[in-house]
Amino acid sequence: MFLLRTQGGVHIHADKLTVTSPVLMWVKALDLLLDKMKKASFTFSQVKALSGSGQQHGSVFWKKGAAQTLAQLDPGQHLSQQLQDSFSVQDSPVWMDSSSSQQCQDLQKAAGGAMRLAEITGSRAYERFTGNQISKLQQIRADLFQQTERISLVSSFAASLFLGGYAAIDYSDGSGMNLLDIQARSWSQICLAATAPNLDQLLGAPLPSASVLGPVSSYFVHRYGFSESCRVVAFTGDNPASLAGMRLHQGDVAVSLGTSDTVFLWLQEPRPALEGHIFCNPVELQAYMALLWYKHT
Repeated sequence: MFLLRTQGGVHIHADKLTVTSPVLMWVKALDLLLDKMKKASFTFSQVKALSGSGQQHGSVFWKKGAAQTLAQLDPGQHLSQQLQDSFSVQDSPVWMDSSSSQQCQDLQKAAGGAMRLAEITGSRAYERFTGNQISKLQQIRADLFQQTERISLVSSFAASLFLGGYAAIDYSDGSGMNLLDIQARSWSQICLAATAPNLDQLLGAPLPSASVLGPVSSYFVHRYGFSESCRVVAFTGDNPASLAGMRLHQGDVAVSLGTSDTVFLWLQEPRPALEGHIFCNPVELQAYMALLWYKHT
C-alpha cells in the first residue's frame, strides 16, 4: 500500500541521472523498527534523549498542512498511515542523483565562480547537493514547489517525526547543501537568492549539531511508552556522524568503504578547494571536517 518497488532502495529514472527514494518508505521503516522493539519489550521509558543520522544530500518536501498533521498524530495509528498526504514530492532526490548540472552552473555563476562558491559553502556546486535539487524542482515543477511549506534534509526529517514538528537542519549536515555559509554558520543570502524564492523560510534557521530541539512527541509517549522528559537532539548526516562516532580528533584520518568511499578528517581552519568538501564539525562548534568522496558507478 505504501511502497513502490525500488532497486536497492531507490528509483532510477529513465534518464539514468535522476535517482529518488519514496519518502513513505523511510516512514514505514521507522514504524517497523519501533514495532519490533516494542514486541521485544524494549524499555522506551528509560530513554533520556535520542538523536540520529540520515543519508546526506537527500531532501524531503513537506506539503502545506503537514505541520498540523505532525502536531496532532494519533497514537492509535502508524506514522505511515497518517503522513501519506504530507509530502508535496513523493519521491525524494537522494545522494545518487546527478540530474541538476544546469542548476550547478547557474549557482556557481551567481556566486562568482566555482572557487568562490567553495569558499562560501565549503564545496563547488555538486549535482546531488540539496540547493541544486531545490532549484531544479522550483524550475521544472513549480506547482509542487508552491505546495511546499518546509524543506528538510533526511536527517532533520527523521528528527521532525520524533519531535512532532519541524526540526532544524544542523550546521554539519547543512554544509552539504551548497547553501550554508560555513564560516558565518548561517544561510548564504547569495546562494539562497540564486536557488529559489523565500527559501530561508522554507529551510528554517540552522542550529549547532548538538542542539536540544525539544521533548519527544506525545505520539511516541502514548504509543511506545517514551518518557515525557525524553529530549530530541538534532540529527545530522551520515558522514558527520561517522566523524563523531569514531571520536576523531585533530590529526586523525578515517576511511569509509561502502556504497561510496570517503576519506574524512578533523580541521581547525577551513581550506576550501575545487575538489573535496569542507563541512562544519559536528562535535566542536568552531572546528571543521574535510571530506573526499568517491561515488561508485
